[in-house]
Amino acid sequence: MVNSQETAPDTMSATEQKVRHDLAACYRLIAHFGMDDSIYTHISAHVPGEPGVFLINPYGHLFRDITPESLVKVGMDGRPVAPTPYDVNPAGFTIHSAVHGGRPEVGCVLHTHTVAGVAVSSLACGLQPVNQWALQFYNRVAYHDYEGIALDLDERERLVADLGPHKVMILRNHGLLTTGATVAEAFILMLNLDRACRVQLAIQSTGQATYPVSPQVSERTARQYASGDTNRLPGAPDASEREWRALLKLVERPPAA
Repeated sequence: MVNSQETAPDTMSATEQKVRHDLAACYRLIAHFGMDDSIYTHISAHVPGEPGVFLINPYGHLFRDITPESLVKVGMDGRPVAPTPYDVNPAGFTIHSAVHGGRPEVGCVLHTHTVAGVAVSSLACGLQPVNQWALQFYNRVAYHDYEGIALDLDERERLVADLGPHKVMILRNHGLLTTGATVAEAFILMLNLDRACRVQLAIQSTGQATYPVSPQVSERTARQYASGDTNRLPGAPDASEREWRALLKLVERPPAA
């Protein structure tokens, strides 16, 4: 049931309703795959047609419990622009306002503290091109040095500068960040990035040498990922949308009787 202080669906545009639906589902998928961190980390999505306005989770809710109605709509000053009884994670606001403000073409920003992601972020070598998932990000990962918990707004400028034109950034000693034109794209990137980190740690735990992949094949593989599903027919959804539609079935709630 929608809280009386939450934004009711009939007051929203159809595009905002769609983004809210996808973002809430993304939170639940992150929980489903065990990529959440209690009430911490955050995912945001730009509200179409409203520059400088984005949706983010109500601070204090488990990701599995996020609904489209409970998402908080905030502006670049950190203040809610629609009625809400909820607060916003200050560190979440710093990171997400930085990206949405500096990269207005980004539709969704996703940040995690998974064990594998934090582990790889803490390695001097960073993410290594040693498996197919990792090759998706070959020469396409930015890095941002740890400055403490992201509470200082002046860190936003450095976050955006380090991210540059990339869709993926590893926050040193902290975790992972992905962006996408859509919620679907940001989520699939994160799913693959975390898998790449888990495989890297599994490989490193053996103590054995990795079998090398040439720079030429690494770049070719990254370009294949970037171009989407090369086997799709004209008019068919791209790879991220195709996978997203399938994954939604894991968290979609059946209609009430």
